[in-house]
Amino acid sequence: MILGVNVDHVATVRQARMTFEPDPVMAATLAILGGADGITVHLREDRRHIQDRDLRLLREFVPVELNLEMAATDEMIRIASEVKPDMVTLVPEKREELTTEGGLNLRDQKEHLKSAVQRIRDLGIPVSLFINPHPADIDLSREIGADMVEIHTGMYANAKGREQETELEKVNEAVALAADQGLGVNAGHGLTYYNVKPIASNRSIRGLYIGHSIISRSVLVGIERAVREMKALIETP
Repeated sequence: MILGVNVDHVATVRQARMTFEPDPVMAATLAILGGADGITVHLREDRRHIQDRDLRLLREFVPVELNLEMAATDEMIRIASEVKPDMVTLVPEKREELTTEGGLNLRDQKEHLKSAVQRIRDLGIPVSLFINPHPADIDLSREIGADMVEIHTGMYANAKGREQETELEKVNEAVALAADQGLGVNAGHGLTYYNVKPIASNRSIRGLYIGHSIISRSVLVGIERAVREMKALIETP
């Protein structure tokens, strides 16, 4: 199981002062030294954290998987065609949200997403769709032509007690269904050092994509140690 570390929020701190530090490119290098198998950045349309410069430098320096999260827009597809990340994850994007909230609306956007996925795959870049853990979304992802899906774990992460157990079952069922349909399966959103192990115990998951919790811990202990500790959690049965 791979660990993809999202460094968006290193850029969030930088953009708070509109200065040059902390640098998400340097953070990515240290995350890799800590054991990260991949680096994820979300280049948002409003450029609230990651900037075009960051993405281009990461493409030059990152020797592991570079995952570009992006909206399915002409601008972002053009950027992907120029930068050539190792994979693209299409995510919903709203200007008013603090962070990505929920999976893509596949039913209403099916034809648009199908076209976007084909354009990206024609560039030789595999595509993942960020989706809710619903069986219908698995079926639609296959129809749209995705190579992979990333199961949204936010409902699980935010739940408590028996409700969390129910949400975990939904995630595991979605993982099993996606794998049965030949899709690569990733998972992420809201995962922390305290809730990741039940998700990581599902060995059908290809990779976990985690950002905020790792970056938050890195403020106190450093990013190499923060990544190393998360990696140990997901690798230990």
